[in-house]
Amino acid sequence: MGDVIDGCFGRSCAQIVHLPPERDRMTAMEYWKPHKLASPHEGQIFLKINDKVRSTAEIHGVPVGTEGKVLLANGFNWQRYRVLFENGAEVGDLDHRNIEPIGRTAKRLAKLAAKANR
Repeated sequence: MGDVIDGCFGRSCAQIVHLPPERDRMTAMEYWKPHKLASPHEGQIFLKINDKVRSTAEIHGVPVGTEGKVLLANGFNWQRYRVLFENGAEVGDLDHRNIEPIGRTAKRLAKLAAKANR
């Protein structure tokens, strides 16, 4: 198979497997399409991975107004998000009560709302 090396890098420890050159290739990370039933309900926000957001409430060590990036968009009935904030905190289970879209994300959502109101 390959050589196994134990190593610690920063705070995480892992086993590194060195594969032979013919098997040492990076593969693309697969992103799954959202399920067709996973759409936001009235009052929820529709965010995607890498969208920019700002906290609107004090959350687990994240002050109000801290900006961040959506790492994971999840849920069928309750749209919730995992966000990496600028202060290094990564918080999950956030929704429209805790975060708001900013920048291009806010513009995209405003266009979607205007299109829906036609």
